[in-house]
Amino acid sequence: MTYQVTVQPSGHTFQAQPNETLLEAGLRQGVALPYGCRGGMCGACAATVLSGQVHYPSGDPQGLSADDAQRGKAFLCMAAALSDVEINAPQVGATPDIEVKTLPVRVETMRKLADDVMELTLKLPASERLRFLAGQYVDILLKDGKRRGFSLANAPFDDQLLALHIRHVPGGQFTGQVFSTMQPKALLRIEGPLGSFYIRDSAHPLILIGGGTGFAPLKSMLEQMMQHGLERPVHLYWGARAKADLYLDDLVKSWVAEYPLLTYVPVLSEPLTADGWQGRTGWVHEAVASDFADLAGYDVYLSGPPPMVNAAKVAFLAQGLPDAQLFYDSFEYSPDTVQAMQAGQA
Repeated sequence: MTYQVTVQPSGHTFQAQPNETLLEAGLRQGVALPYGCRGGMCGACAATVLSGQVHYPSGDPQGLSADDAQRGKAFLCMAAALSDVEINAPQVGATPDIEVKTLPVRVETMRKLADDVMELTLKLPASERLRFLAGQYVDILLKDGKRRGFSLANAPFDDQLLALHIRHVPGGQFTGQVFSTMQPKALLRIEGPLGSFYIRDSAHPLILIGGGTGFAPLKSMLEQMMQHGLERPVHLYWGARAKADLYLDDLVKSWVAEYPLLTYVPVLSEPLTADGWQGRTGWVHEAVASDFADLAGYDVYLSGPPPMVNAAKVAFLAQGLPDAQLFYDSFEYSPDTVQAMQAGQA
């Protein structure tokens, strides 16, 4: 027995076996469904179930909030069909045909942007270029078969080197290596571009919200838009713990001085006394909610840790933001990194 899955609005169809995830079934049959971590954490694969029934053979996804479930959202990386199913996944068929490649890269430069944030620039082979959309990410392929995803911080027009902003995670296998033993000229393998986080064509003003290194894909988006000239208002909110965590604050301020349509609101959750901070404090999504009582006329892009993204989604939808105008990239630790952190490993 198989079930037919219909994807709207593209009209794509594919067949799913019982207990086969909809993501696996779709990718197996050439349907480019969105995905990220494949572990039910990041929410990149979320789609709305329009009709039919799905279930989660391996258990409910940890990243699926009660609010999302009530609105009919399902995580395709873990959901299996119990009947013929119709889903709404606007990303399918909307992304330009961009080839996903596996490539060797060499670490060209390493620059500390903050005590716990490293910028790696990666050089591709001379005969290769990685075509991507601003906001997408690449996976670093580790020797043990594991992978780590990082957003591209450079714009597609500036692709001679690929830039990543990597935060040091206690217990993190790869980030620990970056901050301890990695040197320029180190060789890595990447796969990409991946993800469905990119700017859509629209006449709406934009609200971009980054938490920590969630600024990286927003930087790529902004630089690409500025390259072509900002044609609609863009409101950038960057949430961080302390002032030092706004690791490219001066760069953003230089953009604001050059582009009148760009506004910038940094928000600190735990400013230090030594910061002498006179700006906004608290949670970054609350600052946005305070500034925009009605979000119906905006496109909102969220990038950062899952607690920020989940809280923002609930708040913004309650303030009139249509679901179709909300896009997000939820940064999630790998399962083995989470286990290491919980075990207190350094």
